[in-house]
Amino acid sequence: MTEAPTVDIWIRRLNLLQLIVAGVIILAPTVWMVLSSLKPSFEVTAYPPTLLFSPTLENYVQLTETTPFLDYAINSLIVTIGSTGLGLLFGIPAAFAVSWTRISWPAILTLAARMAPGTLFLLPWYVMFRQVGMIGSYSALILSHAVITLPIIIWILLPSFDAIPRSIFEAAQVDGCSVTRILWRIALPLVASGIAVAAILAFVFSWNYFLFALVLSNGDSKTLIAAAFNFIGEGSTQWGALMAAATLIALPPLILAMLVQRWLVSGLTLGAVKG
Repeated sequence: MTEAPTVDIWIRRLNLLQLIVAGVIILAPTVWMVLSSLKPSFEVTAYPPTLLFSPTLENYVQLTETTPFLDYAINSLIVTIGSTGLGLLFGIPAAFAVSWTRISWPAILTLAARMAPGTLFLLPWYVMFRQVGMIGSYSALILSHAVITLPIIIWILLPSFDAIPRSIFEAAQVDGCSVTRILWRIALPLVASGIAVAAILAFVFSWNYFLFALVLSNGDSKTLIAAAFNFIGEGSTQWGALMAAATLIALPPLILAMLVQRWLVSGLTLGAVKG
């Protein structure tokens, strides 16, 4: 005679059920997007939706033939990598300085800038960049997207720097290390996983940001997310090509997350100080 399931077993089953439901809710729109990109154009908006269809690549062919998709992808990579790199360049020392001094108001100030609507910055930036002739340049897009990446990087790295035992820094100071050397030689290796998370999220937010790319770019510097807007018209929308573009736009962040997955789950600060 078997024993009745314990409370712990029922809790585990309930947790598993919650994960399955959450996974279905999260993945359902993505699966629908990918399937729609493989449907013929007239079946994308069919009602009721067609679940059984013959997959086709005509939407992807239309996407590559009617738009310079590769050029837009290169523009997106330049802007995203540039803004992510700029955010890391300034965000890592800023987060370390806030953690070192325990003065939090600079980080709160950057967070307030991130929480403000993008339209608050858009008009001043447009006027400023127009006066210096930077509208449509990569520099304007990189600088504007840095406002998105910098607060993200600072606030993700703050807990990582705070988690490093202060005794490590004090021991380094006793050995004669400067603050700069402590950052680059000691702190950075210990927060490498946090830097990976910050870089991925900064990449994703910059890659998917629409407003600045739409207004501050031109035909030569237009990004993928802004170019996808061309498939939405006043009279009709090319849903098949739009779904194909959305699928391709979603691939780089997904591939990046898969490549650094091990870093995301590693705890590099574990065991840094023995008790």
